[in-house]
Amino acid sequence: MLTAKENLRQTIIDGGHPDRFVNNYEGVILMFHPQIIHSGALLAPGDMGKVNAWGVTFDFPAHTPGAFPVHTPDKIVVKDIEEWEQYVKAPSLDFPDAEWDMFAEQYKQNKEENLAFGAAFIAPGLFEQSHHLCSIDEALIYYLEEPERMADLIKYLKEYELRLAELICDKLHPEAIFHHDDWGTEINSFLPPYVFEEMFVEPYKEIYGYYKDHGVEFVFHHSDSYAANLVPYMIEMGIDVWQGPMESNNVPDLLEKYKGQIAFMGNIDNKDVDYHGWTSEVVEKVVYEHLDGYEFQSYIPCITQGGPGSTIPGVYLEMCKYFDQYNSEKFGFTQEELEAARPELQVLF
Repeated sequence: MLTAKENLRQTIIDGGHPDRFVNNYEGVILMFHPQIIHSGALLAPGDMGKVNAWGVTFDFPAHTPGAFPVHTPDKIVVKDIEEWEQYVKAPSLDFPDAEWDMFAEQYKQNKEENLAFGAAFIAPGLFEQSHHLCSIDEALIYYLEEPERMADLIKYLKEYELRLAELICDKLHPEAIFHHDDWGTEINSFLPPYVFEEMFVEPYKEIYGYYKDHGVEFVFHHSDSYAANLVPYMIEMGIDVWQGPMESNNVPDLLEKYKGQIAFMGNIDNKDVDYHGWTSEVVEKVVYEHLDGYEFQSYIPCITQGGPGSTIPGVYLEMCKYFDQYNSEKFGFTQEELEAARPELQVLF
């Protein structure tokens, strides 16, 4: 049987030959680096009023899916989009070699084990960073009414990401990257496609192109949202795997249109399984519904949230259990074989 890493690769590449369904995040390990540690992006439930390296204040109430910026008037970073340069100051990327060396050893060990892709975790992305700085309401207005100023801001954020990409590739040599940037709600993209194209296609082509030119095999892009209308742009950007497509995207339809051009990692909404009062029977039913009738190619069934885990403890590992059960029943692999083919399951959330 294939390792989890190779099974994931065969699922992603056009014409690949996977031998079972990928089990959520089993084939990719999300890995850190100095910037993500110092950025203030890694918050935990209960963290309130935390100010990150860009000056954005975040709250992460307990029993919620994640942190979100506080945008009371006194907390908004960009007070005037016409003068955004006065307010937005990129944090330093000058970190001690000892910190890079510590993470580099982790990436090296993962490569030597060779059971899952080691993916550098990068968050937030260009769109999210813009609305973190401006507030979501004002940012959406600015994209329509002040496109030149927003384009300048995106260019500034892009240059920061490219400097970070250079450091990550030079010092860590990741096999993949896992990049967050939510682009929509459950029912639509935040921006009209023509605005999204004008603002983000070229910047992301540069960023993802840099990673691909410097040894990164796969780009995973997380957006747990509706974004079916943006898939052609994702392909143009160089995204290999869209992680997070919610059921509202009609993933079977996307597979029919784009199979072999981009892989879809998601389709199991958190709301289906990740709630107080969940039961093992419900999780089993949902897992089987999202595997029966699907083919391997370009489809990675997975919880839609942007990392291994769940809001309610225990749900994610219960899902993984039933993925193994399905793969065992349908394809003849034993539980012992499935566990030996992957690293220990990572649970971050």
